[in-house]
Amino acid sequence: MGQNDLMGTAEDFADQFLRVTKQYLPHVARLCLISTFLEDGIRMWFQWSEQRDYIDTTWNCGYLLASSFVFLNLLGQLTGCILVLSRNFVQYACFGLFGIIALQKQICLETLRLQFAFLFPQTIAYSILWDLKFLMRNLALGGGLLLLLAESRSEGKSMFAGVPTMRESSPKQYMQLGGRVLLVLMFMTLLHFDASFFSILQNIVGTALMILVAIGFKTKLAALTLVVWLFAINVYFNAFWTIPVYKPMHDFLKYDFFQTMSVIGGLLLVVALGPGGVSMDEKKKEW
Repeated sequence: MGQNDLMGTAEDFADQFLRVTKQYLPHVARLCLISTFLEDGIRMWFQWSEQRDYIDTTWNCGYLLASSFVFLNLLGQLTGCILVLSRNFVQYACFGLFGIIALQKQICLETLRLQFAFLFPQTIAYSILWDLKFLMRNLALGGGLLLLLAESRSEGKSMFAGVPTMRESSPKQYMQLGGRVLLVLMFMTLLHFDASFFSILQNIVGTALMILVAIGFKTKLAALTLVVWLFAINVYFNAFWTIPVYKPMHDFLKYDFFQTMSVIGGLLLVVALGPGGVSMDEKKKEW
């Protein structure tokens, strides 16, 4: 009975939080979601020559092509961010940002990996582990963009207001399902496999919350809890502002920080929009 009371109190708190923040929570979610692209675009602006020289050296493509590539990535990211924040052509912006994830982020991976290899040359196996971590985090970022696509579809309501429609089985609900599943991949990179009590407790609680979000059960409460947990971990472990700018670890932590903030934005969209039609929460309404 005590557990039921505790769960009820937690759900009441989540509902109250949504009522108070429903006007601006989607805006905060979108800002968090595009933060990694915004930061990367601004960084490319201020590190234009370094980015261009790196592309030229790595691909041996020449000054003009390297400059064009950096310019297109900068323009694509900043334009996509502006469109998302202004809520204009959001679907096109999301597709463009998907392309940025697939192409430009791979280059960022190579740059960071080279920097990390310089810092820790003895860690031979780390590049493999970082590849997997990078892949899972980028998939989680893609999940956030899927949720943003779903939100943009929900804004395009039918023009025939009041006319009965078929039960929703549109791509939107599958976008929400795919977004939820991909988002939890971020938390799989945070699991710690050691025997300390705190790590075991964190893994158990984190895994339980991940499963709840993925299957869509108590979704808003679980997603809100993950937002708080992930934000605390992000501020503690990725405090790039404590590292001097000239050190490679500064850029490494900064990149991680804003990628994590983007996943937080995706979770906030889950809190704001709900789990969608393919979820246990939705099925419970039919029982």
